[in-house]
Amino acid sequence: MGREMASAFARWCALTDVDVKPELVAIADLVEPVREWFRCIPSCQQFTDDYKALLANPAVDVVYVAVPHNLHQQIYIDVLEAGKDLFAEKPYGIELSAAKKIFEAGQRTGRFVRCSSEFPFFPGAQRALQAATSGKLGRILQVVSGFHHSSDLDATKAANWKRFSRTCGEIGVLGDLGMHACHLPLRLGWKPTRLFAQLQKGYPERPDGKGGMAACDTWDNAMLHCWTNIEGQEVPMRLEMKRMAPGETNSWFIEILGTEGGVRYNTKEPKTLWLFEGGKEQYWKRTDLGFGMPFKTVTGGIFEVGFPDVIQQMWAAYLMEREGKLNGRFGCATPEEAVGTQEIFAAALESQKTQQVVTLK
Repeated sequence: MGREMASAFARWCALTDVDVKPELVAIADLVEPVREWFRCIPSCQQFTDDYKALLANPAVDVVYVAVPHNLHQQIYIDVLEAGKDLFAEKPYGIELSAAKKIFEAGQRTGRFVRCSSEFPFFPGAQRALQAATSGKLGRILQVVSGFHHSSDLDATKAANWKRFSRTCGEIGVLGDLGMHACHLPLRLGWKPTRLFAQLQKGYPERPDGKGGMAACDTWDNAMLHCWTNIEGQEVPMRLEMKRMAPGETNSWFIEILGTEGGVRYNTKEPKTLWLFEGGKEQYWKRTDLGFGMPFKTVTGGIFEVGFPDVIQQMWAAYLMEREGKLNGRFGCATPEEAVGTQEIFAAALESQKTQQVVTLK
């Protein structure tokens, strides 16, 4: 993901209404070939395998960190205490207690902190958000939000750090994909009040890459059946996170249904937005979306949006909000939202363990 972020900076000239420009000046990575890749970026002058050396660099203002979940707490807090602003990866710690400690460090140091979550920057996601806040959907009847992919269906795929609770956390897929499912509902104020979790593990063993087999103990699929409060009404909401979803390469989706209208969007069809209209005759209306982004670009409005584009939009949102120039546009996931996801994950683990509905505080 570090290289993905760097490529977004390299294309920064595509943005036409962003008056802050990032410059990559330092990288820290334990893997030498990865460090070498960054030598293609002229502005990058520091290449180290010690992140503390990077933190000591006075030229560094903002640090983006993408490491396994068990390393979040220490590194994130080190970044903040070094006087740097932080762009954190989800899930903001290996568990709820870690997320709270990171949050407290951000409050104590007064640094600007946001969490990575790029999919809401797709035009379809932005349109779904607009529909949800327009008042035109009537009373909300149901919300479904989730993220599916299928790479873990391959039993021959070697085990990596996401397969082990010691590095990924007991939350497993919840931490891996949960922010994607929770970001828009939390931004809309739709935090679950109660939930029942159905968590599922995949293959108990995978190749260890050394000729043997490794025991895998993390949750691979999660369906959270929730209640949330929307304008004084209890509304069912389902949050889905799956690493083993047949037929899904990498799909983020949201559906919001109301008494007078509805909206549905899935990145499987990135240009397609579905809008429901009620009345005597009820029907779904399909519309093609163009390059309608929160931050304007040189790209023509008729063209398609891709993953590199929303990564760049997310960074534009981070940097513009950091400068106090967001001006009502959609912002990155906040520390409060990151902790909120971890509260949902903790409740899900409790529900799975007890096989009961859990009430969130």
